[in-house]
Amino acid sequence: MKLIRPILLAGAALAAGLLSSCQTTSSSGSGSLAAYHAYDRPAKKPSNPSAVKVKVSLSTQMVYVMENGSPLLVMPVSVGAPGSRTPSGTFTIFKKEHKHRANTHGYAYSGNQVKKTMLSSKPGGWSFKGTPMPYWCEFKANYGFHTGWVKHTPCTHGCIRMHENLAPKFYQLVKVGTQVNIASSQPEDSTLGKIKLAPDAGPLPDYGGNMYVGDGYFTQHKAAQFE
Repeated sequence: MKLIRPILLAGAALAAGLLSSCQTTSSSGSGSLAAYHAYDRPAKKPSNPSAVKVKVSLSTQMVYVMENGSPLLVMPVSVGAPGSRTPSGTFTIFKKEHKHRANTHGYAYSGNQVKKTMLSSKPGGWSFKGTPMPYWCEFKANYGFHTGWVKHTPCTHGCIRMHENLAPKFYQLVKVGTQVNIASSQPEDSTLGKIKLAPDAGPLPDYGGNMYVGDGYFTQHKAAQFE
């Protein structure tokens, strides 16, 4: 989703779709949620961090973290929905921030009450914290990789949303200066991209508001382990 820093999207279209873009609110069986929490993918540390490159396939919603043609991490992601597509091209990661928060949308809270809201619609007298976007890696102004619910169809406002257990690995593998190529497809789609996906997050229940107001969502993941 393309709203992350002080100069961000606003307006009716954003307000209508934004608050559901990083969270889901419908319910499902606990087994599916447990399977989502358990999902993980193997990762390897690079021999030369400067040789790491990231390739994103929009058509398959796959990310390939590569070192000289060898995969370090292959993971499914969510990319921009029609009307808010993830930009194509070659970019460079220029900012990393573990505990990144949005500035225009998030959660208003007062005592034990927590409400999703745009900052502009915050109830008078309530405090506000932006939606957490853990393991933020920005590659174009207001566009980045970050933790979020991963669905099987494009659903973001342009950002690239990573599974909670894979975002910490990605964050460690890339650095400021890492090249990112985003295209409709990548050659790796036919060779590396045939992997098991996490359950679709669309039907899964969302975390409670206190998870997002506090620091809980920044630590909602397995410890990152590498082969």
